[in-house]
Amino acid sequence: MNGPVVVGVDGSPSSLAAVEVAAREAGLRGVALRLVHAFGLPAAHIPAGGRPWEPSGAGLRELIDGTLFKAERRGHDTAPGIEILREVVVGDPLTVLEIESRSASLAVVGSRGLSRFGALLLGSTAGHLAAHAACPVLVVRRRPDPAGPVLLAVDGSPAARGAVEFAFAHASLHGARLVALHAWSARTERAYEAPADPPFVTYDEGRLQDEEERVLAEALGGLRDRYPDVVVDRRLVRGRVRHSLIEASAGAGLVVVGARGRGGFAGLLLGSVSQAVLHHAQCPVAVVRTGEA
Repeated sequence: MNGPVVVGVDGSPSSLAAVEVAAREAGLRGVALRLVHAFGLPAAHIPAGGRPWEPSGAGLRELIDGTLFKAERRGHDTAPGIEILREVVVGDPLTVLEIESRSASLAVVGSRGLSRFGALLLGSTAGHLAAHAACPVLVVRRRPDPAGPVLLAVDGSPAARGAVEFAFAHASLHGARLVALHAWSARTERAYEAPADPPFVTYDEGRLQDEEERVLAEALGGLRDRYPDVVVDRRLVRGRVRHSLIEASAGAGLVVVGARGRGGFAGLLLGSVSQAVLHHAQCPVAVVRTGEA
């Protein structure tokens, strides 16, 4: 998609940090940066088409002009020459960003804010947007290490394919190394197909490790040919998935996870691993739902 990079703006330091990240992404992708400031109460009904709100009331734009001016200046300073669009809407910020994501290539939000864009970001806001946005969502946690690799969480599930594709494309755009991490343990769920396998649970650790090696290789299949410029470091780690990802995020520039991977309940749009990484990663996090790459 060639849509703009959308960023939620509220004037907070976290929001301005998100603008910097969003501006760099817009410049690399060759698309516009769209600054969105939303305020007010949720609308009673949201049409399926597009934005249902427009600012109303005397002086509303003037009241927030300073906030948008700072954000626009930060965007131009970060990526000179990019096109910057400004949008002021009346409505619930969560719903506004969700609707904006329908025409965006990427949505960027900060980890803390002055308004509902950031005040509960690691509680309801980031989780809601990551689960419902129509494009990948990048949550800016701490300052990204420009020299750090892209850390990809690999679980081999179909739901994570979009995350794999996004990670390769992001690494290619940034000239970064890609670390594809797949964590496993004796509790990892795998269905053995050999007729001699007993009906009760037993584990042959050597055999299980070979299976996990295959899962990791297949998850990256085809994309290494599409992105020959990306150096890939495959890491098979024995341990808990969440702990392994959070620990590895310390030296990463970005962590990329799928919204819901292997073992997730069908009714949960954002899995436990994604939520844990959003809460505790030591670098920015991108959450990609299936088909969003």
